[in-house]
Amino acid sequence: MDASPPDNAVDYSPSSTVIEFDRPVPLLRGPLPAGPSVEPSDGPYVLAFRDSRAWASSFLACERKIVEQCEEGARIGCAVSASRNCKPTWWKALAGLTLHDLKEREECEVREMADCFAVAKDKCAGFAREKCLVPFRDARIRVAKGVLSSKGVGKLIGWGSLPVSGRNIWLMNQMGLIGGDLGMTNCKASELLGFDDYVQCILGEQEQGTEN
Repeated sequence: MDASPPDNAVDYSPSSTVIEFDRPVPLLRGPLPAGPSVEPSDGPYVLAFRDSRAWASSFLACERKIVEQCEEGARIGCAVSASRNCKPTWWKALAGLTLHDLKEREECEVREMADCFAVAKDKCAGFAREKCLVPFRDARIRVAKGVLSSKGVGKLIGWGSLPVSGRNIWLMNQMGLIGGDLGMTNCKASELLGFDDYVQCILGEQEQGTEN
């Protein structure tokens, strides 16, 4: 007796029934308790980068991606512009183009393309900076317990002028200090400017570039 399966049998093999999915993209930010520095209306949780290194890496990746997309579009636009600016006059086209004319047009298009793209690259860099700087400056970064923000440091300015007996009470009332825990889980990247080397480096360089 022939034990082979019929031709119309349904194939339930793993290769036919298992669907492979791409590995999930890791989250850039994770949820954290909002902490006392966040407005209550914003909710009990915020999304924050795990540290300033992750923030800086994401900032640069975002800026680089926007620049790449912008320059890709600029190349197309510059090519069209160069072709239009270097096309021969109508009377030359009627008379018939010579090899010299074609060579002259090619050289013209190379010059026009280079000049156009040089201007476009500068504009793309400025565009990417503008699009990334504001949202990343306001993005939140996870901080370890006991790390002060610029606002917290400002609160300590008057601490030395208080009587010794009142310093601990004032500090606990103003900053929520209980057993060494400041109660702060995150802060804005702009609040770390001047206190964190990575944030200061990225934001400082971009602000200098904007001024120039």
